[in-house]
Amino acid sequence: MSRVTRLGWTAYGLAVGVIALDQAVKTWILSIVAYGASRPVAGPLQFTLVPNTGVSFGFLKAQQDVARWGLVGFSFLVAALIVWWARRSTRPLQALGYGLICGGAVGNALDRARFGWVVDFIDVQRIGFFPWIFNVADSAITVGVIALLLDSLRRETAS
Repeated sequence: MSRVTRLGWTAYGLAVGVIALDQAVKTWILSIVAYGASRPVAGPLQFTLVPNTGVSFGFLKAQQDVARWGLVGFSFLVAALIVWWARRSTRPLQALGYGLICGGAVGNALDRARFGWVVDFIDVQRIGFFPWIFNVADSAITVGVIALLLDSLRRETAS
């Protein structure tokens, strides 16, 4: 096995941080918001606790136990591949993307394994054009994908 780069370790640390933050916030939300209820926060932001049995942002609803465990397995497979790729990260955006995607995938997989669904609660539907309710892990995955796309446009090696 090849040596892990400094940015690879950064990606690993970021993934662990995302997992910890995601799970801590979800635990807090489960303690303050009733299932299906909403709590206004500020402006268009409210917390609405919904069970997500689907994939990102509630797409592809999965009701069967086989689908549940299939999604858990797929999430851990994705995370393992990202851990493998991240070990050789040489660019900051690349490490950022790997860390965020890995942490988000594991965060949602842990929910699905524990509850059979993902805890979604960030609700900005009142802005009028974003109908989905999501969570910290979904946000990390989205920002991570954007970071990797931006990195693919710029091929400089970090010093």
